[in-house]
Amino acid sequence: MKHIISVLLENRYGAFNRVATMFSGKGFNIQSISIGETEIPEVSRMTLVTSGDDKIIEQVVKQLNRLIDTIKVIDLTQTPTVIRELALITVFYQKGTRSEILNVGDIFRGNVVDINNKTITLEVTGPPDKIDAAINVLAPYGIKELARSGAVALKRGEQNKDFKKQTNYSQL
Repeated sequence: MKHIISVLLENRYGAFNRVATMFSGKGFNIQSISIGETEIPEVSRMTLVTSGDDKIIEQVVKQLNRLIDTIKVIDLTQTPTVIRELALITVFYQKGTRSEILNVGDIFRGNVVDINNKTITLEVTGPPDKIDAAINVLAPYGIKELARSGAVALKRGEQNKDFKKQTNYSQL
């Protein structure tokens, strides 16, 4: 089963590397990973998508909590969550298919970010299922290139409530 894990880390040199090393050292697979600063510059949020049964995910969470730079680890899989990805999809077109591809982009609320006489590049954002659907619809036209970000996710509602209690970051 796919799991989305949110990790709050101290924004320090090597923190990302320690997480990646832990995953590879334990033989866990990372399907996607995104990391960036939070509203507090000293704290980064890493969103990991991995898979495994409950026992494996429990071990992943325990190992992440052991890392020196870890502030908080949350498995968001069973929690109401907002999840988004970004995909850049470059599609071949001919005179007769250009408007069809543009219509597909409109359906998925995509933006044309590049166009020339042979290809169109669409930017599509949304939940992973929406990105998958856009890719599937565009595939018959001939996808030249595809770049897809990892998932970013936040718990719905008062997501930082517990975090505020556990830290001394006054900005939260």
